[in-house]
Amino acid sequence: MSSPDRYLRAIYALERSREGDTHVTTGAVADVLDVHPSSATEMFAKLDDRDLLRYEKYEGVRLTERGRARGRSLLENSCILQRFLRDVLDVEGYREEAQAIEPVLDPEVAERLSTLIDRRSQCPRCFDEESGRCGHMGE
Repeated sequence: MSSPDRYLRAIYALERSREGDTHVTTGAVADVLDVHPSSATEMFAKLDDRDLLRYEKYEGVRLTERGRARGRSLLENSCILQRFLRDVLDVEGYREEAQAIEPVLDPEVAERLSTLIDRRSQCPRCFDEESGRCGHMGE
């Protein structure tokens, strides 16, 4: 997964965990991605230029509609791939394998994989921010 995509997915997941119409802080994104806040700020500027989010200094970020759609798609594909690897192929290290495959996973392939799993209508709302995985995955 490209660096901008990692940020969009993380911000999307963090936005979903917020109540009300609040910004996602730079620190929260930096913590989730294990990067320095200044690195996060640099990426925010790039994503803002691409109309994927709005960055306000000292406030944080909010995804635009384009950014939100991309973040949702990335998170959904991650959930689909993890569940396919675990439930259909019985891959023991499915999370690590999914991370390796995600950067090259075509959205059409993800959609086809989703027909092979018990995909609930709440995907990706099933994503658990604390554990960093689909809420239907269990331990």
